[in-house]
Amino acid sequence: MAGLNVSIAFFFLVVGLCQGLRWISKRFLSPGAYSCLARELAGSLQLCTSCLELRMLVEIGPWGGGFGLDVVLTLLFLLFVVHGVSFDGASANPTVSLQEFLLLESNLGATAAKLLAQGVGTGVGWAVTKLYWSWELTHFHLIQNLIASECSSSIRTPLHHAAFLEATCSFLFHLVLHKLHQSHPTYRVPALATTVTVLTYAAGPFTGAFFNPALAVATTFHCSGSSFWDYVQVYWLGPLAGMLAALLLYQGNIPRLFQRNLLYSQKSKYKIPKARAATAPAEAPQKRRGEKSNSKAHA
Repeated sequence: MAGLNVSIAFFFLVVGLCQGLRWISKRFLSPGAYSCLARELAGSLQLCTSCLELRMLVEIGPWGGGFGLDVVLTLLFLLFVVHGVSFDGASANPTVSLQEFLLLESNLGATAAKLLAQGVGTGVGWAVTKLYWSWELTHFHLIQNLIASECSSSIRTPLHHAAFLEATCSFLFHLVLHKLHQSHPTYRVPALATTVTVLTYAAGPFTGAFFNPALAVATTFHCSGSSFWDYVQVYWLGPLAGMLAALLLYQGNIPRLFQRNLLYSQKSKYKIPKARAATAPAEAPQKRRGEKSNSKAHA
């Protein structure tokens, strides 16, 4: 279990360094530059390094370390809880940034800056993890370096099935994200971590369950067994289609493209009491006639 302890220490070190980067950037950069560039870069760096190390544990841990899938899934859940708490609003996911653009929550320039920062952060995270593995602090890293040049594709099912799985994972993730958007972090963070863990358990053996284009590029695009176009279909177009489907189902429209609600009718908040409005004028003449008859009787 010494190798596992080293990996856990690496997770803590990465989170601490990225948190320091966020603190320094927030202090010296403008709010716009921080939210679009530094925050997304630090979040993508943190996500990429932790997921690469976790993926290494998934592949080597069961036969090289003697621990099962339950340990890895527990680590995955805890890592995404930590990510949710420390990301400071960053998504570290291109489909989430595109979703914000389609919801008119972000303009084109800010979205492009976020996508650029996510790409750079993921690339730096990949380079940092490779450097860390080259030190061979544990036998896990020694084995990883030996098999790194012969890694195989994460697509272990027919292409259309793999694209459908990634789209489904993205659809469910974004649907939960929409539902919990206004929720308190106390409920939102563990709910999203649980969602990611369940989706990874269900779809991981078939595609790796990335539903994050930037993370997939760093993790599996360089591996043999599938062409670049295959990777694009599964890990770019699949998550994008899932995001669009979730947005359309939840909103009924895509505000950036069209305002008309295709799924849900717009009902007014205020109900007009039509029955009372119609009967009120009719009651008044009856009362007047009743008053006249009473006055004649008295006369």
